[in-house]
Amino acid sequence: MAESAATADRYKAAAAKAAIELVKPGMRLGLGTGSTAYHFVEEVGARVRDGLNVICVPTSEATHAHAQSLNIPLTTLDDTPQLDLTVDGADEIDDQLRLIKGGGGALLREKIVATASERMVVIADDSKVSKTLGSHPLPIEVVRFGLKATMRLIEALAAEAGCEGDIRLRPGNGDLPFVTDQGNLIVDCAFPRIAEPEVLAFALTRVPGVVEHGLFLGLCDMAIVGGARGVNVLRRPGA
Repeated sequence: MAESAATADRYKAAAAKAAIELVKPGMRLGLGTGSTAYHFVEEVGARVRDGLNVICVPTSEATHAHAQSLNIPLTTLDDTPQLDLTVDGADEIDDQLRLIKGGGGALLREKIVATASERMVVIADDSKVSKTLGSHPLPIEVVRFGLKATMRLIEALAAEAGCEGDIRLRPGNGDLPFVTDQGNLIVDCAFPRIAEPEVLAFALTRVPGVVEHGLFLGLCDMAIVGGARGVNVLRRPGA
């Protein structure tokens, strides 16, 4: 298991090294969250030390702290509402570059930053690529009020969209639930097969207690995937 994790980490690092070549001087960048995005932030930090002029918006408090420790110039979407490029990881990628994201709990900020960007590029190891989404649980960010009612409605509307499976509140430290940077909770939905992600996404928008879901549809333009045979570049059809 440790060897497998180490191998995956090398693939992630290789994808990050390939993605840094997309960064040009003067760019406004979105910095993703998670174990793969960590490598990209490291690459940006190294380039900044060498004189690269960029300004960046982090997608989480963890990424903000990481970037700050590397002296990467930071801004906010209030001050810089349009970005050139966001580079982020993904929990799962299908052959149309539809994504499941949010395993790190930052899906709301990640989607806001990705939507504010001219391009979104995902970096990943090849274990994240699937023909059909569903091998990774779908995170959904929800408000605290009416949690049980929200979870029941998620279950009902997801079933109407053809998705059934175990729906659980994400645990945090001890007996406490996981809390996002926005102070919300995460519900993880183990839907083994999401045949029609757009249908499920529309269904979830009908749940008042849902803040955002981890289906990223039509946002990713390119995926840079590291694996045993090197780095492979996938492009969204029509992008």
